[in-house]
Amino acid sequence: MGKKYYPTVGLEIHAELKTQTKMFCACLNNPDEEKPNVNICPVCMAHPGTLPVPNKKAIENVIKVGLAINGDIADFTEFDRKNYFYPDIPKGYQISQFKYPIVSWGHLADFDVTRIHLEEDTANNKHRDEVIPEVRLRGDSPKSDFGLGYSLIDFNRAGVPLMELVTEPHSFESDEEAAKASSTFAKELQLILKYLGVSEANMEKGEMRVEANISISENPKVLELNKPRNEVNREEIMKLLGTKVEVKNLNSFKSVERAIKFEVDRMMELIESGKGSEIVQETRGWDESKMQTFSQRKKEGSADYRYFPDPDLPKMKLHSEFDLEKMKSELPELPAERRNKYKTVWKHFYELKEMNNFEDIEYDKKINFLIENTIVSNYLDSIIKNMNLNIINNDFVKNLINTIINDIYPIQQKYPEIIFPGKLTAEFVPIILSLRNDGMLTNIGYKEVIEVTYKTGVHPFEYAKEHNLLQENNEGVIKTIVEKIISENADIVAIYKSGKENVIMSLVGKVIKESKGSANPQLVIKMLKDLLK
Repeated sequence: MGKKYYPTVGLEIHAELKTQTKMFCACLNNPDEEKPNVNICPVCMAHPGTLPVPNKKAIENVIKVGLAINGDIADFTEFDRKNYFYPDIPKGYQISQFKYPIVSWGHLADFDVTRIHLEEDTANNKHRDEVIPEVRLRGDSPKSDFGLGYSLIDFNRAGVPLMELVTEPHSFESDEEAAKASSTFAKELQLILKYLGVSEANMEKGEMRVEANISISENPKVLELNKPRNEVNREEIMKLLGTKVEVKNLNSFKSVERAIKFEVDRMMELIESGKGSEIVQETRGWDESKMQTFSQRKKEGSADYRYFPDPDLPKMKLHSEFDLEKMKSELPELPAERRNKYKTVWKHFYELKEMNNFEDIEYDKKINFLIENTIVSNYLDSIIKNMNLNIINNDFVKNLINTIINDIYPIQQKYPEIIFPGKLTAEFVPIILSLRNDGMLTNIGYKEVIEVTYKTGVHPFEYAKEHNLLQENNEGVIKTIVEKIISENADIVAIYKSGKENVIMSLVGKVIKESKGSANPQLVIKMLKDLLK
């Protein structure tokens, strides 16, 4: 293709919020419920005469997200009715927000955030493509069935509080850049939701769903969309964008990347082949097995939904109901802050400017591991705080990070029934590290002490002492044993002195065996070499 095309992507991300009850009723909000249609009531099933009551905790959760991305928290907000008719919407409309969202603006990763609003989730459609004889309706004979291609609806999810975040469109130099930036944004948002404790955001369970609005343009001026809003005429630039297509319900970060790349390539091929008119504003799905998008329906506009304020719900003044300054001060350390902290640690210890690419990748992996596994990084920080260490300037921290990632966390994989970090308290880890750093524990003994303490909570020094895992470092005691072994193994000594120095390890093994495993191997090697000169 001779021409250069500039993709523009805007994201819409839905996340189910972690609350005890649903958005407008007292039914349990339980994403792990396996039985269908048990967490339902007349309100979320839209029985006549029922009235919704807003869930304050859900509103608070959205405010926290807004504060975390430096968004503007609305003073006045209200709920609207979004009218459309699908079988998974029991009321025939969805309670959502249109003109007055809870959060406006904000920034995360490469994207400016337009708005974050609150709505209720839909029910779950269960599609079946085969006959299931056991499924029958009241009055049916035991042998009857629905036939092929039927659908059922589980209303457990209907009414669950759902946060929707909408970004501004962002233009890119290539499909690769657009795909990577979009995936990075979604990952960072997922981390923020988890750090704030407002959502599990598990994409496999549908607790977080990504939708991408994609268009392409031949005009490089669209890249000005990425400048601050007050520096460009955005209305003029928006006219340069191509026809927008929405790809819905992307349920993994890889799917986000693949769908964007596929859709950009599809649009370019249509334009290049003279079929640009076939690019229409529509909603498309993503087929993971075929690795391609497919048309679902014509894309609706806001007018199609006939939004109007919900008359059954009160108008809300948030600034008088929530202490925003206090909420801002109580936000936890967020992913970006924690990432910068650990990057500073790595730069100090490993002088990244002198490292080769392989090492850069390895340390980036460690940082990402700590950022993505908050239970591990919180554990690390608790140990550092307990020891009153300066995380930037204390060499002990480097060994501590490596120990937690390489030695302690893998035990959780071995014993998944034990919640990390088991009984290995913040007080015990420095003791174990000191025993190893002082040469009192072999690597084997060190790993055994970690695992046993993790499982039982036994004091690591007492366990090592009781099970003869402590190394002997007394030079006088070791020298006596070394001299004895030398005198008893004249043949091996002769071979060593003839130039075959590798046989010294045979003598080392005999010394360690004589000491019942307590002799420090490094000290034994040094002493043997000194005595055999």
